[in-house]
Amino acid sequence: MIVVFDAQCLLCDGWVRFLLRHDRWRVLRFASIQGANGRALLGRAGLQIDGLQTLLLVDGDRSWQHTAAILRVLHALGWPWRLAWAAWLIPAPLRDALYRWLARNRYRWFGRSDACLMPPPDHAQRFLD
Repeated sequence: MIVVFDAQCLLCDGWVRFLLRHDRWRVLRFASIQGANGRALLGRAGLQIDGLQTLLLVDGDRSWQHTAAILRVLHALGWPWRLAWAAWLIPAPLRDALYRWLARNRYRWFGRSDACLMPPPDHAQRFLD
């Protein structure tokens, strides 16, 4: 499973650090939208970098965006994060509307970095770019 994220977004940076801490089976890999691999994965999913307001999860030939991506990632982390699966009971249009609102304001509320996330040495091999 590959998580494609915005490496300049401090909220996204925090999300990736959370995943690195809690992915005990190391099933997740990461690609930034600023890197060649991330851009290629976005292109395969039919997404463009300009104005991108979603997290992308790629697993083989399938991909997910918005809250579906988050819920699948949390499910992959195992217990207790699988409890988030209950959010599937909330209709996707409502979940995703909240997600898009947060995504539109992420730089304003959480900040933006000019430098991309540098992975810790023990996790560097999990980053594609």
